[in-house]
Amino acid sequence: MIKNLFITAGEGKHRVQLQATITGEGVIIALFGGEKPHIGAVVLSIPRPSLADPARISCTSTVVPRLGHKDEEIAKPLAEELAKACAQPVVAVAGLHIERAQAEDINLLVKNSWQAMQQLLKSLDLD
Repeated sequence: MIKNLFITAGEGKHRVQLQATITGEGVIIALFGGEKPHIGAVVLSIPRPSLADPARISCTSTVVPRLGHKDEEIAKPLAEELAKACAQPVVAVAGLHIERAQAEDINLLVKNSWQAMQQLLKSLDLD
């Protein structure tokens, strides 16, 4: 069975939208926002035992950034967080953009992205 979830966080140009598709063997997330949603990076995170402490879960991640974009800086940590939490592979596609973004704009997009992820984790009820 496939389940789709839609989550938003933030307002105006700092609003982000997260769509999650949960399958029996993995999760696909699409994170878009800002003034110009787009495809800026793709990440595949696969959970595995930590090399330093096999009792902990870590991830091996493959990142494919679009030339000139930095969307992997948010896509990778989100994908890894979700992969560890659900113990399944995660594919994340991200594209957030604000023209002439200042540090505060970027911080708000990142904050809202993490807020959306926390809402997703809560709705998955993984405990």
